[in-house]
Amino acid sequence: MVTVGIIGLGLMGGSLGLALKGKYRVVGYDRNEKHVVEALEIGIVDEVVSFEEVQKVDILFLAIPVEGIISAIESFSNLGKETTIIDLGSTKEKIVEKVPAEIRENFIPAHPMAGTEKSGPTASIKELYRDRVVVLCDLEKSGEKQKKDAFEIFNFLEMRIVEMNSKEHDKHTAWISHLPHLISFSLANSVMAQENRESILNLSAGGFRDMSRLAKSSPNMWRDIFYQNRENLLESVELFQKELNHMKILLQNLEMDRVKERMVSANRLHDIL
Repeated sequence: MVTVGIIGLGLMGGSLGLALKGKYRVVGYDRNEKHVVEALEIGIVDEVVSFEEVQKVDILFLAIPVEGIISAIESFSNLGKETTIIDLGSTKEKIVEKVPAEIRENFIPAHPMAGTEKSGPTASIKELYRDRVVVLCDLEKSGEKQKKDAFEIFNFLEMRIVEMNSKEHDKHTAWISHLPHLISFSLANSVMAQENRESILNLSAGGFRDMSRLAKSSPNMWRDIFYQNRENLLESVELFQKELNHMKILLQNLEMDRVKERMVSANRLHDIL
């Protein structure tokens, strides 16, 4: 049986372990002892191993924050030539740049467009990846065996595979993932600065709950994502601010028909989604 290793047993790694167990032998590693205990209790992995041992598997997933991915790949010392390494980071360009040349063919840069605002092994969902998109980047520099492994495993997870280069990926995710998280964090802070806890609990309705849900996401993880993709994120923030300011001016001028036009234009997004 092919052995899959997972570094990081939180939401993403834990959900992966639950989905792959049975088809593959799954071993895991996590620096957080609480995560290790929970992963074994839940049955996320067949065995927890050391950092050195987890590198000896056939297929190795890196399900840790993006800065941790870079640290891990720079410290690998026990990899075999046939080992496939698949990172699950939300950024790609900076990670790809840091992959040592001697293991670049081993490496598959991947981003599953899946997740929730929750974290840790107890948040794991066996079906998290099913019917979701996974983006594979810069595959022309990956080995044939590694590409075969990646396609087989993501097809087993019933994911939709999209290929693009890492630079393009980071520009797109700045808009569809990273900016929404930044807005949600900012909205939560803005409301808490104006409203007391009681009023928030009593009056918050579906709209605010939907918009602020992402603010429950892991600050450690998102700090690293914002750092690695900051140039694209700053560009998206600037353009978003222009649109927000445009709406502000229309409201100040009581141009309500034009406000409605902007809302009608926004409605068209869900004709696509």
